[in-house]
Amino acid sequence: MRANYLFTSESVAEGHPDKVCDRISDEIVDLVYREATKTGVNPWSVRIACETLATTNRVVIAGEVRLPPSLMKKDKDGNDVINPSKFKAAARRAIKDIGYEQDGFHWKKARIDVLLHSQSADIAQGVDNAADQQGDEGAGDQGIMFGYACKETPDLMPAPIYYSHKILQLLATARKKGDGEVAKLGPDAKSQVTVRYVDGKPSEVASIVLSTQHLDDSWDSKKVRAVVEPYIREALGDLKIASDCKWYINPTGKFVIGGPDGDAGLTGRKIIVDTYGGAAPHGGGAFSGKDTTKVDRSAAYAARYLAKNVVAAGLSDRCTIQLSYAIGVAQPLSIYVDLHGTGKDVTEDQVEAAIRKNMDLSPTGIRRHLDLNKPIYAKTSAYGHFGRKAGRDGSFSWERTDLVKALKEAVKLREAA
Repeated sequence: MRANYLFTSESVAEGHPDKVCDRISDEIVDLVYREATKTGVNPWSVRIACETLATTNRVVIAGEVRLPPSLMKKDKDGNDVINPSKFKAAARRAIKDIGYEQDGFHWKKARIDVLLHSQSADIAQGVDNAADQQGDEGAGDQGIMFGYACKETPDLMPAPIYYSHKILQLLATARKKGDGEVAKLGPDAKSQVTVRYVDGKPSEVASIVLSTQHLDDSWDSKKVRAVVEPYIREALGDLKIASDCKWYINPTGKFVIGGPDGDAGLTGRKIIVDTYGGAAPHGGGAFSGKDTTKVDRSAAYAARYLAKNVVAAGLSDRCTIQLSYAIGVAQPLSIYVDLHGTGKDVTEDQVEAAIRKNMDLSPTGIRRHLDLNKPIYAKTSAYGHFGRKAGRDGSFSWERTDLVKALKEAVKLREAA
């Protein structure tokens, strides 16, 4: 590992076009789980893979679903078809909450098309038939998933992405409160933070980039900086801002046209923003819009959970975990652990064995252990799926550190053997 270097990560706000789509897709996931529970349908049977596209006053929701009857209706021939009304209502509520009431993108005026259809029987059999044969659901697809944790921040996240998220979260909260000039900011924004590392630890901020939509046409870059700089400094907290730090606030000078009116959005295009800001690998699969039989989502959550517990247990300062799956096969094909040379009298083999002992990493085991069959996903759609506080509603359960004691004991037992 290099000891002294610069590293940069970016984040995007909830009003970024791609994040609007992630939010709508996850609102649809929550809607399906909520309706299943409300109508007595087993939430374990929920299946959804929902993609959203947004552009000027237009939203298209497409994908594959297995729905509870409350989300269906009869067509003129008496056949069961998807009822689009609740899906449209969920999308409008999301757009309104984000804050879009502009001529080019308005929660009330946008046309919304719902093009969801039944789940492919070929995909369904990979999950369901495996459950019949193995007792556990098979993975919904093949793929590799990564989890990561490190000691750079209180939430065991890499510093550049942690602070990039925090800047935008503070600005969004202030904007929605409507106090003072910050209320004139728009929902669309991007941040980027470059951190200087000394002896492998975050030392200071070397550059800050922020582009934020503003609703007052008369504002220029200087005015925007005057409004946002106090929030940036608050977000960075105790992390020093270098004396020669370079600030780039709305470097193009003007940012009035924002959101899907300015640039089309799609679900799943901000996967590095969603994870570790490039400080750790990503398997390639997006999270938003997917139920948790899709290991792109659930296994990535499990890998983060395990990596965080390894670091929280004091077994290492950094930890990367990779899991791999095959469609229709319940258990992972491989578990890989890398402690990056920071292990505390423990080897990667010992950690891998401790993981296998303490968590069932089949889709069924992950969903049960982390209690994932709930409407908890809309809030994951912006400001990262990791480094968040576990909620009383069961959200961000993968951020708990309740496996620390068990991992420590498993490692000790293996050492004794």
